[in-house]
Amino acid sequence: MSHFQIETAQNVKIKQSVATVWDRILAYIIDFIVIMGYILATTAIMSGLLNISPFESAATSLVLGLPPFLYHLLMETFMNGQSIGKASMRLRVVNIDGSTPQFSSYLIRWLIRIVEISMTSGAVAIVVILMNGKGQRLGDLAAKTTVISERRKTGFRKMPLFEIDDTYSPQYPQVATLKDEDLRRIKSIFEKAKKDQTILDKLSSKVAKQLDVEITQSPQSFIQTVLKDYQYYSTH
Repeated sequence: MSHFQIETAQNVKIKQSVATVWDRILAYIIDFIVIMGYILATTAIMSGLLNISPFESAATSLVLGLPPFLYHLLMETFMNGQSIGKASMRLRVVNIDGSTPQFSSYLIRWLIRIVEISMTSGAVAIVVILMNGKGQRLGDLAAKTTVISERRKTGFRKMPLFEIDDTYSPQYPQVATLKDEDLRRIKSIFEKAKKDQTILDKLSSKVAKQLDVEITQSPQSFIQTVLKDYQYYSTH
């Protein structure tokens, strides 16, 4: 598995694990099976239960054709950079700086996907990914995104602080910049200051500055998320 190094606005370096071509192909196959399953199931329902011939009207054409057409755009938008195939392979679309993409980025990837994957059976995408050192196809290059593998191991020590499972989606990949002692210090202060809002405010502000992120949660929720993200990466 290849890696590439990103750098935040505060010149903090983070190493990302690039999804392999084979992982992306397998994710594509899983997504293709899901799409075909939807088409077959919908066709069977229309033809058998509802006694309607597929594509006999604009409405049935939309029901049968629109979801598969928009599948990747909708999935990546509402599943935080994943489709069913990517989630199965534990892959995720992220910005090249490691942050979560905006809808416009997913849209750009999807539009170019029609040309480089749908119209060429993925040949163009495979060639570009192999030539690019950051796991990017043409859509990624245009959207400034890449696809990473979340199966990577980190140097984090395991800290079973919360009950999290494989469906948990980490919000701050920047926790990879923190050291074990940083997290122990954060946890210690957090545990002692749960009822002291002033200390919580100062702690969350300091951690946010260190991670170069903007706080969109309450101070307590933010620190809990950081600790959960740390635990997620330490155990996956």
